[in-house]
Amino acid sequence: QCAGRIPEAGAVLDLLEKCPEHQKKGAFPVVVFEGLDATGKTTVTQSVKNSLNGVLLRSPPPCISQWRAIFDDEPAPIKRAFYAAGNYILASEIAKASTQAPVIIDRYWHSTAAYTIATEISGKVQDLPPVDDEVYQWPEDLLKPDLVL
Repeated sequence: QCAGRIPEAGAVLDLLEKCPEHQKKGAFPVVVFEGLDATGKTTVTQSVKNSLNGVLLRSPPPCISQWRAIFDDEPAPIKRAFYAAGNYILASEIAKASTQAPVIIDRYWHSTAAYTIATEISGKVQDLPPVDDEVYQWPEDLLKPDLVL
């Protein structure tokens, strides 16, 4: 429905449709670095990538990151859908890269979940979803990393 109002949504969905439904990780490790903005994730991920002779991937992936500003100005459900799609597109890239070298990732699903929770609670800790809420559960069809820091 958004494609009529946001032409870029069609392009994101086209990329998403090209991804296999269940991505399988290769033999090399997949390590995700999470953290707040401007805390050094980019510096650390680049250093670890160089040390391990690995592959560095970022979320959202470059194939859709040029549209980030457009979706960041949209209502929360559309914005979340963009980042969720980015996670699945990134998972496809992770699956391919992890067959060749260690994969280092600058943000992944965890950031999407954290921002979703933060926007839903209006900054009040007492409004956090209950511990068993699905927002805390890793999506069953999304490739899992080996380590998250």
